[in-house]
Amino acid sequence: MTTRTQPSRPAEVTPAQRWLARLAFVAAFAAIAVLIAGAGLRSIALVVLGVVGIAVALAATWSFLAHRGALRWLSAVVAVAAPLVVLGLDVWAGLLWVVVASLALAGVAGAAGRAALSRDRPARPGPVEYPAAPVRHPFFVMNPRSGGGKVKTFGLDEKAAALGAEVALLEGPGVVDVVELARDAVARGADLLGVAGGDGTQALVAGVAAEHGVPFVVLSAGTRNHFALDLGLDRDDPPTGLGALTDGVELHVDLGVINDRIFVNNASFGAYAEIVQSPDYRDDKVGTTLQLLPDLLTGHRGPHLTARADGRVTIEAPQAVLVSNNPYGTGDVAGLGRRGRLDQGVLGVVGITVSNAAQAAGLLRRQHTNGLVATTARQVIVDADSAEIPVGIDGESVSLPTPVHCTIRPGALRVRVPRERPGVPVAKPPMNWARLREQALPTAGPAVVHRSTG
Repeated sequence: MTTRTQPSRPAEVTPAQRWLARLAFVAAFAAIAVLIAGAGLRSIALVVLGVVGIAVALAATWSFLAHRGALRWLSAVVAVAAPLVVLGLDVWAGLLWVVVASLALAGVAGAAGRAALSRDRPARPGPVEYPAAPVRHPFFVMNPRSGGGKVKTFGLDEKAAALGAEVALLEGPGVVDVVELARDAVARGADLLGVAGGDGTQALVAGVAAEHGVPFVVLSAGTRNHFALDLGLDRDDPPTGLGALTDGVELHVDLGVINDRIFVNNASFGAYAEIVQSPDYRDDKVGTTLQLLPDLLTGHRGPHLTARADGRVTIEAPQAVLVSNNPYGTGDVAGLGRRGRLDQGVLGVVGITVSNAAQAAGLLRRQHTNGLVATTARQVIVDADSAEIPVGIDGESVSLPTPVHCTIRPGALRVRVPRERPGVPVAKPPMNWARLREQALPTAGPAVVHRSTG
C-alpha cells in the first residue's frame, strides 16, 4: 500500500497576520494612489527620476573610487549633486510632499508585510543548548590593548581570577604565540580556554579548544566583537560573558578553515586584503584606500582571482570575495552585519565584480548579471595567477599560497555562553506578495489531504 499526500496550504493564518497582510496591501495601494492623485501623469516621471537619480549617484560613486585626479573630484560632485537635483526638482514642482508621503506609506507596507510573514510559521529554533559541566582549571588569554583597553577598563582579568581562572595577559615584550600559550595551558590541565581580545586572537585559541575538545569562552573585549555578537553576547558589558563560568550552557558551533588555519568570522580576498597589506594603511587608512582602489577596481593591480563554490558556482575576476563561517543576513555583502546562525554547516560566499559605472548602478538589483554573487557552499577554492595572495582573516592580513581552500567544520567548537544573554534576532523574511495575498483573503476552508492506495 502506498500513500500520497497532496501539498496542503500553509499553516492557519492568525488574525494578527491577516490584518497585518491587509495593512500591507492598503498601504502599498495608498502609496501608489498618493503618487497618482498628487502628481497625475507626473507620477511616472517622479518614479523614473528617483531611480535615475539613485543610479547616477551610484555610478558616480564608483567613478570616484575608480579614478584619480580631476575625474575623481568631478565624480564626487555628481554623486552629491544627483540626489540634490532630484530633491530640488520635486520642490520646484511642488511635489515634495507627494514623494515623502508615498515613501512613508511604502515603508509602512514593507514593515507590515514582513511582520505578517515573520509569523507565518514558528521561528526557526536556535542552536541546541547543552548542559555545561563544571570546570576546575579555566584559562584565559587577555589582550590589554584590544578594544581601547577594555580588559583593564572592565577589570576582566581580576574578575576572571576571582572565579578561579588562570589569566595570561599579552603584555609582551615581543610577540606572544597565543596558540602555543593555549596548548601549554591544556597540557598543564586547563579544561576550558577563553579569550578577551580581538576576533583574530579568538580564532587562534578557538582552534586549540576544538583540537583538544575543551569548551571555549568569548569575552567581548575587542573592537568589533563580531563573533561575540553572533553568539548573542552583550558587547557593551564584557564582564557578563564570565557568567558562562557560573551559570552557562554550551553551544556547538561551526568553524571555518582556510588552508588549515581557523577563522570564526570571515576571510576576505581582493581589494580589501590588498589595501590592508599596504605598509601605509595603518598610518593613513583613507588616503591609502583612495590611492590604491583605482588600480584594484580596473584590474591594473592585484592578482586575477577565480573563486569556485562546491564546483558549481564560478566567480571570474572578482574585485572582492568574502567567505564567511555561515552566511550573513540578506543584503549584507560586506560582512559587517550579523549571522542568524553559526551551526548551519555551510560557508557564506559573496563575490563582487564591477568593471564600469553601469554595473555599479546595477548592483541596486543585487543580481549575478550586475556584478554580485551570493551563495552558500561546503568548500570554496580561490585561485589566482600568482603564487601568493593577500587574505584578510578575521580582520588580520596574511599572505597565503594559492590555491586557497576554504572549508567548514560543522559543530567543531564547544562554546560556553551565559544562560541569560541578549540573543540573536530572527532574520527578516523576504517580501512575498503572493503569500501576503493568501494571508489577507478569507480562508477557503481546512486543508485537504488526498490518499490513494494500491
